[in-house]
Amino acid sequence: MKTHLLSCLNKIKAEYAEIRWEERVTTYIHWVGKELEAIGTSKEKGGCVRIKGKAGWGFSSFNNLDNLPFYLDLTLKQSLLPKGDPVILAPVTPVQKIIPGSCKKDPRKIDLEEKYRLSSHYNKILLSAPEIQTSDLRYVDLYLVKYFANSEGTYIQQEIFYTLLGMASIARKGGNIQSAHEGVGGVGGYELVENQEEKAERAVKRAIQLLDAEPAKGGRYTVVIDPELSGVFAHEAFGHLSEADFLFENERLLQIMKLGRRFGGEILNIVDQPTIPGEGGFYLYDDEGVPAGKTYLIKEGKLVGRLHSRETAAKMGEKPTGNARAISYEYPPIVRMSNTYIEKGEKSKEEIISEVKEGIYARGFRGGQTNLEMFTFAPEEGYIIKNGKLGKRIRDFNLTGNIFTTLSKIDAIGNDLVLFTGPGGCGKDGQSPLPVSTGGPHIRIRELVVGGR
Repeated sequence: MKTHLLSCLNKIKAEYAEIRWEERVTTYIHWVGKELEAIGTSKEKGGCVRIKGKAGWGFSSFNNLDNLPFYLDLTLKQSLLPKGDPVILAPVTPVQKIIPGSCKKDPRKIDLEEKYRLSSHYNKILLSAPEIQTSDLRYVDLYLVKYFANSEGTYIQQEIFYTLLGMASIARKGGNIQSAHEGVGGVGGYELVENQEEKAERAVKRAIQLLDAEPAKGGRYTVVIDPELSGVFAHEAFGHLSEADFLFENERLLQIMKLGRRFGGEILNIVDQPTIPGEGGFYLYDDEGVPAGKTYLIKEGKLVGRLHSRETAAKMGEKPTGNARAISYEYPPIVRMSNTYIEKGEKSKEEIISEVKEGIYARGFRGGQTNLEMFTFAPEEGYIIKNGKLGKRIRDFNLTGNIFTTLSKIDAIGNDLVLFTGPGGCGKDGQSPLPVSTGGPHIRIRELVVGGR
């Protein structure tokens, strides 16, 4: 493969050209209630060519490697069509690497009947109580081999095992419907989804408990959020604002997101780090062949970095960070997060809560949205905090605010960092779902707007 790809690139008269080729085997199972909605295994091979012209890119995808010379020629012609400012790429040292994947149990060696049996077993637990109306369970395993070569001499071959289990139990009492979610997964094999009965049982128990929880009252509160919510906060509310392709196109945000600007106290650090083994966003080289690394977005409260492709790094006079990613060979790479989290602090969860006279403890993530610097997130459940202790359970509320104002009101960060691989992945510009992880410790935020009844 290496010889073939590099030899084809040598025949193309272009300033810069690259080829990606992928081979993937995917197994998927989806249960909704007692019904098996989907089950199967698919195999797919495909590739793409991207060639830089003076003022833009040519891009083509294909499924037959024998036709590569044709698509190289076609994409070269496309690359000459755009007019405008020149496209410049930040320099990267060429490398040649072969990176094997690793897992304890190769999902390809587990037959589909066994995967059906395990998912059915979990689904029965999700439906095991009379209050439960239905369930939603998704199992996915992916074996992926990615090949990358460019005209600068880089050749990278990466093998990846990815396994995911997402479970939801939905309870009902009259017109009151409540759901609880649990998930597990990341870069690894079948071992990740075995022995997960306890998570399924927790989903059932929590969904039922939420039926009797009281709707929250709206207002401004001191809010303590759990690691799952703090990870969503880091990714959705702040991480997307740090993606340089989005940032570069928005003059107003570019002025707000000036490097060196203080957004929080010295206790606050937000990081994107693809190189964490086992996490959903794990990789060592991105889809431009750039080595991955740890990028501080906020360090000791100040904005110190952002996420880049080679093109955005050149536009902004900064270094590539290895964050150009595509969900498959059908798409060109764009700037994306990987494993994005808030670094841990020094206080325990118990200390953080004990210092709150009156407030709310919010857990889990049901959904939400962001609009530039504004965010609204719906936790799965919450508890009233009174005189430093957790009180009654509450439900049906959301957290909303301006991300920059909210960052400045974080006054405590826990020592219990946890990372989560979500079942939905990340979406951007029509490319979804992209595997990522999000996480953080418990954090405390003063005067946060809580929407309720």
